[in-house]
Amino acid sequence: MNDTLTAVAGLRVGQWTHPAARTGVTAVLCPDGGCVASASFAGPSPGTREAALLAPEKRVERVHALVFTGGSAFGLAAAEGVVRFLHERGVGHPTRMGPVPIVPAAVIYDLLVGEPVWPGAEEGYAAAAAASADPVTSGRVGAGAGATAGKYKAPVPTGQGSALARWRDLSVGALAVVNPVGDVYDSSGRLLAGYGDREAWMQAEPRPTENTTLVALATDAPLSKREARMLAEAGQAALARVVRPSHTPWDGDAVFVLAGGRGSPAPLAALTALMQEAVVAAVARAAGG
Repeated sequence: MNDTLTAVAGLRVGQWTHPAARTGVTAVLCPDGGCVASASFAGPSPGTREAALLAPEKRVERVHALVFTGGSAFGLAAAEGVVRFLHERGVGHPTRMGPVPIVPAAVIYDLLVGEPVWPGAEEGYAAAAAASADPVTSGRVGAGAGATAGKYKAPVPTGQGSALARWRDLSVGALAVVNPVGDVYDSSGRLLAGYGDREAWMQAEPRPTENTTLVALATDAPLSKREARMLAEAGQAALARVVRPSHTPWDGDAVFVLAGGRGSPAPLAALTALMQEAVVAAVARAAGG
């Protein structure tokens, strides 16, 4: 049974991984008509593309893919390959000159983990071309290939994780790339990645701009951009349960919400709870829990 993000109707996920460089790309492809989307950013160091248009007041409502990538700002070029892949298939926002794919992207800093290589447009294209509705692979793959935690002392490997939360006929999927300065725990408080060393944290001087946790949340229930934004903020709150400390001055956490709109309307209370459950589970899988 698929208990990952791709269990949400219409979503496909593809990955490209460079094992030696410990970097990669994860591309989430929406149904051809796109998904209503918004996002929440916490911490001073996010690395993003097309983030401004996700604000509820911006005119464009739908995105056609979402890209998570390694390589810091260099890796944002991977989104260009996903744009090209979608353009070749006639997918995008309708304009007088033809469809224009809307592809937000977010990066983690993994430049010190492996060889000095980062993803570009060709690697983004390869990730999009590999996209399928198969269960999403968790571990050190895709954008999570070089993810680490516990960097207030010394980095320990984490990765990418995906999970699904269900209630009755309603489901929410999550995909997380876990690269925080702090430690990672599961829902019971068990340490999964890092040190749990409060004294070391109190004396730490972490490096800025090198720590980010990225989360994609998806439902097939219809949402407005405003509702998607509120749910993204709820997803940020869930990170605080399992990443400690979270949303620090050295992190740039980003949570995106995608709504396919193919399902029936759902209570926001239920979606809030499911999205938080899915975040907690996806983060734990990313850290090997």
